[in-house]
Amino acid sequence: MASVAVGLDRTRLLKPLIVLAGWTFVQEAWMYATRLPAISKYNISGDQETISEDMKTKIPIEVRRIADNYNHLHEQPTVFYPVMIALTLLGDNHEYTYLAAWGYTGIRIVHSLFQSLVNKVMVRFYIFATSSVVLAGLTGRAATLLF
Repeated sequence: MASVAVGLDRTRLLKPLIVLAGWTFVQEAWMYATRLPAISKYNISGDQETISEDMKTKIPIEVRRIADNYNHLHEQPTVFYPVMIALTLLGDNHEYTYLAAWGYTGIRIVHSLFQSLVNKVMVRFYIFATSSVVLAGLTGRAATLLF
């Protein structure tokens, strides 16, 4: 194992990565806890030809929003994960990078809660756009260190 300078945590950028990955599982559990009872309550059959349309038309929007957000956690955050790994491998230990990584994670969790519970689309867009700017900055930081 490589030696680490006293007081210097070379893996600290992985902490927000792991928290966001963990949040994805929380969102998945929430999705199942709401979707499975709704499937039963609204008599959604497993018929391959009708299930997709039934899920859209019979399941209440309040339940679908949770599943939609679970899917969203498999979109843009999939860029965040390798960027954080790259920054860790590049040895970035700058405080602003660390704060931006936690900022991105926090914003994505806020986005999840907002979409699942409230979902005012324009507000949600601004939350998403903010996370995009932070992620672009982190990606730029990685590019600067690499090139």
